[in-house]
Amino acid sequence: MPRVDELELPTLDYTDPTLRGERYHATLRELRAGGWLAAGPYGYAVLDRESIEFFLRTRSAVFPGMTIAELFGVREGPLYEEMRRNILHINGPDHTRLRSLLNPSLSPRAVERHREAMRELIEEIFKGIGGGGSEQAAPAAPGGPIVPAADDPATSPVVVAPRANNTMACEFVRDIAKPYPSRAIAHVMGVPADDAPRLNHWSNWIQRQFDAVSMTERKPEIEQAVSEFYEYAWELVRARREQPGDDLISLLIAATGDDESGAKMERLSDVECVNLVLNVLIGGVDTTQSQLAHAVRLLAEHPHQWALLGEHPELAAQAVEEALRYEPITPFTARIVTEELTYRDVVFPAGTIVMVCAFTGNRDLPGAGGSSTAAEGDASGNGAAADGANADGPGADPNTFDIAAQRDRARVLTFGAGVHFCVGANLARVELQEALAYLAPRMPGMELAGEPVYEGITGIYGLAELPLRWRAAA
Repeated sequence: MPRVDELELPTLDYTDPTLRGERYHATLRELRAGGWLAAGPYGYAVLDRESIEFFLRTRSAVFPGMTIAELFGVREGPLYEEMRRNILHINGPDHTRLRSLLNPSLSPRAVERHREAMRELIEEIFKGIGGGGSEQAAPAAPGGPIVPAADDPATSPVVVAPRANNTMACEFVRDIAKPYPSRAIAHVMGVPADDAPRLNHWSNWIQRQFDAVSMTERKPEIEQAVSEFYEYAWELVRARREQPGDDLISLLIAATGDDESGAKMERLSDVECVNLVLNVLIGGVDTTQSQLAHAVRLLAEHPHQWALLGEHPELAAQAVEEALRYEPITPFTARIVTEELTYRDVVFPAGTIVMVCAFTGNRDLPGAGGSSTAAEGDASGNGAAADGANADGPGADPNTFDIAAQRDRARVLTFGAGVHFCVGANLARVELQEALAYLAPRMPGMELAGEPVYEGITGIYGLAELPLRWRAAA
């Protein structure tokens, strides 16, 4: 059987800074039509649902966090400690214990209690557009403190008044998508809302440890953000030990559970609490901000669907799932093969980097008409598209965005799969559902007021700007 590095494969440069927007979509569609495997700058990309599920779930491949640390010379200090203790980089019994103690705090039932608070937060932020504005954090120079800059024109409150033609307008990322998830995380953590700008800033920088370009060019800022958040979080944990509440940190401190043998698991240490809170922060701010921005962009580009959602806010959950499926903000997730494995008659040696592509995997819906699903194909990674009965009903093309489509509810791959499935997925869904359900009836006729500004697809695929306008509500 051939080794993967012996195959002639199509190439995908996912580090190309121009690969975004429609060009990114077209490139991935074309690549997927030709097969399930492609070569990339650091390894290989797998493109169909079955291969993605395999590499996310196999015990012979792990997230290459410490490999990233080694590649970029992170050998000591706060960033090294954060990467070493990040739950993404922990495997085996240690990971099982951490997840067992964390999961109850973020279960579907547990996050439901935050739904009313999310509704109040999005209402407050939306009303602020017309008379309160947005709240942001000022970027800090390395070594300097991070403080909100209320008098900075780029971050100070934005007041939007109805225009002469009775329209409203905003820059959605700045005014709504950015402040909302950081305020939500502040609520979940039980910290003052005034801390939200700092949480947003720290999350933005710490998240960049997963972006090769940022690790090359901006590592000092990433290290500073980790150091500052650690100092902040340690104080929170100490305070909650003395005076517990019903927030996430207090729940983690009190968490108990049994292992597989039925014995009581050791409670979380302060170090573990701090790092789990950091994981929730960096996994729940930039990601939700970006997914909300893309969801609203897609709905602005499909005005009939926005109008439908405005008339039927109960469709918000379905709209969220469709946005997660169609435009995943984590298009690629890395795995490193820890021991030689063979898959589809292709040998992947130990040390091989495999990028799993949620964008193409989310379009492989079992039996969907118009799907790009391919047969397993041969060892070269080529395979013809598989024709199957349309289980989704007429018109449910997986390559189109449609919140009303009755799709096969195969799990979206945006949150990953297997033991490292995103711990904050339930919380993210509640935040997104409440935002769309609240905004749709209050932004009638929403449309793009300019071209969206896309960010790159490495790391978190977000929007830098999303200008919108809509009719002022009666």
